[in-house]
Amino acid sequence: MTAAVIVALRVGVSPDLAFTAFTRDIGRWWKSHPLFQLSRSGDGALRFDPEGPDGRLVTRFADGKLWEIGAVRHWLPGERLTFEWRLPSFKPDQVTEVDVWFEAVGGETRVTVEHRGWDAIPPQHVARHGFELMLFQRRLGEHWRELLKGMSDGI
Repeated sequence: MTAAVIVALRVGVSPDLAFTAFTRDIGRWWKSHPLFQLSRSGDGALRFDPEGPDGRLVTRFADGKLWEIGAVRHWLPGERLTFEWRLPSFKPDQVTEVDVWFEAVGGETRVTVEHRGWDAIPPQHVARHGFELMLFQRRLGEHWRELLKGMSDGI
């Protein structure tokens, strides 16, 4: 996985509180986007289940179906969170990865999201909408920026 979208935002809390807001409260601040939704009916309600290093990110859709988005690879409270990001339309060998860093900067925390691996997903795949990689990543970066702002507003 080489190509990556990187977005950072400062929030006015400690790294531990920012990590908790990202993980425990993801179901509150996560908003579906028409270009990046998990299914035609949206993203459902996201949560880490169970929370912790052996967890996974899952969602429950409105029809009650549970989907595992991806396994947690790193769970270091207040420091780093890494998890796989797989859409239901991905083939078994297709996966992207989200890496989130929580860094103290004065009295704030810089939350940095790096979402990588989209270069391995063909442009004709429904998730890429036929977009050339740079345009797709620009739009995805805008989406992550809005998501982080929503998380920050909820803290």
